[in-house]
Amino acid sequence: MTRKPLRLAILEATATLEAAGVPSPRVDAELLASHLVGVERGRLGLVPLVEPEVVEAYNRTIEQRAKRIPLQYITGTTALGNIDVEVGPGVFVPRPETELLLGWALAFLEGVDRKPPVILDLCTGSGALALALANARPDAQVHAVELDPSALAWARRNADLRAERGDTPITLHHGDVTDRDLLRELDGRVDVVVANPPYIPEGAELDPEVIDHDPHLALFGGVDGLSVIEPMIQNIARWLRVGGGVGVEHDDSHGDRVAALFEKRRVFGNVVEHPDLSGRPRFVVASRAVSADS
Repeated sequence: MTRKPLRLAILEATATLEAAGVPSPRVDAELLASHLVGVERGRLGLVPLVEPEVVEAYNRTIEQRAKRIPLQYITGTTALGNIDVEVGPGVFVPRPETELLLGWALAFLEGVDRKPPVILDLCTGSGALALALANARPDAQVHAVELDPSALAWARRNADLRAERGDTPITLHHGDVTDRDLLRELDGRVDVVVANPPYIPEGAELDPEVIDHDPHLALFGGVDGLSVIEPMIQNIARWLRVGGGVGVEHDDSHGDRVAALFEKRRVFGNVVEHPDLSGRPRFVVASRAVSADS
C-alpha cells in the first residue's frame, strides 16, 4: 500500500483538535505524532511518509484527544526535570509550573551542607517531583507522602522504574499531610519540604482534561482552597530543621493568603511569593527561622 504524508495527517489532526476546543491543537497533534513514530517533535520533518496503519493508529489517538482525554494519559508518560514518569487514570498529571518549584528546591539544596540532605515531598501523586529531586541529587534521602491509594500505586511503580534505572531509591509513605502525628521520626530533620497539595477552591470552573480526569482528591482544597495547606503548614514547621526551606504550590487566586499563613507563624522567615510561567502567583517559599517557638 502507498505510504502517506505525515505532515498532511498532522494538519488534519490539528483541525480536528481545534474543532474540539483543545487549547493547543497543533502542539498536541505534533506531540502525538512524535510519540507514535518515535522521534522528537522537532525532527518530525525527517519522517515525511509513514505506512497507512501508522496514520490509522495516529487518528485513533487524535480521536481520544478530541474527547479531551489528557495528552499524558494517551502517551502514558510526562516529564519533570530530567526524568519521565508514567501517568494514567487515577493520578494527577504534573504541570509545567512544577518545574519552577523543582528548580527552587535544587537551588536551595546547593546551600545545604548536611550529608545526606533530607527532602520531603508532600502530596506526591505520581511521585514525579520526589523522583526528579532524587535523580538530580543522588546523595539525598528523599521521602514522599501520598493519601490516595490509587496515586500511591502510580508513585510506587514510578519509584521502582527509576530505581531500576539507577536512581537513588526514595521512601514512600501512605498518609495524610494534615495528620499531626504523621512522620514524627522526621521532626527537625528535614532540609527541604516541597508540596503540590490540593488547592483549587470548590466550584471553580476547570477544563475537561482536569475536572473529568484528574482525581478530585488531588484538586480541591475546600471552599477556599486552603483546607489542606493551612494544617499542613503546622506539620512543616515541626519537620523542618532550623535553616531548612519549604516551597508550596497554590492557586493563583490566593498567593498572598498562603504567604500570610507562613508569616503568621513565628518559626518561618524569608517568605517570598513566586510567579508561574504566565506571571501569576504560583508558589510560596519560606525558611525555618533560627529562633522562636513552634
